Amino acid sequence: MPDSVIPLIEFLVEVPDFRAARGRRHPLAAILALACAALLCGYRSYSAMAEWGRNYGAPLLGALGFRHATAPCVGTLHFVFRHIDVGQFEACLGRWAHQVLAAQPPGAAAALATDGKTLRGSQKGGAPGAHLLAAVSQRLGLTLAQCAVADKTNELTAIHQLLEGLVLNGRIITADALHTQRPFAQAVLDAGGDYVLIAKENQPHLCEDIRTLFAEPQVVADTLTQTTTLDLGHGRIETRRLTASSALIDYTPWPGLQQVFQIERTIIIKKTGQRRHEIVYGVTSLTPQQANAHRLLQLVRGHWCIENRTHWVRDVTFDEDRSTVRRGSIPQVMAALRNSAIALARLAGHTNMAAACRHYAAQPRAALALLGIQSEN
Repeated sequence: MPDSVIPLIEFLVEVPDFRAARGRRHPLAAILALACAALLCGYRSYSAMAEWGRNYGAPLLGALGFRHATAPCVGTLHFVFRHIDVGQFEACLGRWAHQVLAAQPPGAAAALATDGKTLRGSQKGGAPGAHLLAAVSQRLGLTLAQCAVADKTNELTAIHQLLEGLVLNGRIITADALHTQRPFAQAVLDAGGDYVLIAKENQPHLCEDIRTLFAEPQVVADTLTQTTTLDLGHGRIETRRLTASSALIDYTPWPGLQQVFQIERTIIIKKTGQRRHEIVYGVTSLTPQQANAHRLLQLVRGHWCIENRTHWVRDVTFDEDRSTVRRGSIPQVMAALRNSAIALARLAGHTNMAAACRHYAAQPRAALALLGIQSEN
C-alpha cells in the first residue's frame, strides 16, 4: 500500500459514538478495530471476535486502543453493532477506500462493478435490509460503498443512493442488466463517469436495435471493431467474440451512448462434447478511442470480480450466508467489516483469503499492522 495512504484505524476513529459518555468502558474505534482484526484472523462471528480479544492479553488490547486489560464481551459487541449508525460507519469506510483508490497509478482503478447480494441467513431471520448493494473496484477487489435494500426489487431506487457515495469522475461503472435503465445511465454521466451496461429483455427496443444492427454487419463495417478470446480450463472450451459499433450514436436516445456491442459465447464441455451458444448485447458511453473491443470485453468480464472476489469470499471464507444475525444494523455492519478485512488482505498481496486468515491467525500483530496499528511484541 502506498505510503501516502492514511491507515484504516484513523478513519475508524471518525465513526461517531452513539453511546452516552457515562459508563462507556471501551472506545468505539478500538471495538471496530478488534472486530476487523479478528476477521482477518478467521474469527467469523461477533461471539468469536469477543473470544479473539480474550486470547492475547493486555498488550494487544492496549495496542488496539482499549483502556482496560479486559476485552469487550459478546453483549458489548452485540449492542454496538446493533445500534451504531451504519450509514456513518459505511461513509467512513468509503472515505478510506476512496483514498486508497486515489493513490493507485492512473487508469489502474478506473473500473467499478456494482451488484447486489442477499444475506440469506439474515433474510431467513427476517432482518431488515438483508439485501445489500455495493460498488467494488474491479482491479483491487476493494468495496467503495455499500447500502441496504429493503427488497431486491428496489435495487433500482437504491442504486442512486449508492452512486451518491462514489467518486465517479474519470471512472467507469459496470452493472448487470437490471440496472440498464436510462435514469441510471444519466446519473453516472452527470457524476462525471462512464458506463458499460448489459442490455437484455428489460430493454426490448434497445436490444432489437442492437440485434438489427449486427444482423447486417456489412452495412456498418466501417464502424466495427472486434476481439476474440479462447479459454481452456475447468473441463470446457470457451470462446468469446465481442463486436462493437458506433453506428447507433445518432439513432437511439439512450443517454451518452457512444457504442453498442454484441458478445457471442460458445462453450463446449470437453467430457461430453455438449455445446452451448449465447449472444449478449450491451451499451457504453465510452468512445472507440477510449475503449476498443478488447477493452470492452475486459470490462464486461471484470464486472464479475464483485461476485468472485467479494461475495464468494464472504460466503465461503467468512460463512456469511450461514450467519443468522438479524437485529438492528448487525447484518450490514458485519458485511461491512468483512468487506474491510477482504480489502486489507487484498492490498497486502493475498489472493487466497483462507490462507490469509491462517497467516494472520498465527501472527495477529501483523493483522493489526494492516489496520495501521503498531504494537510491540
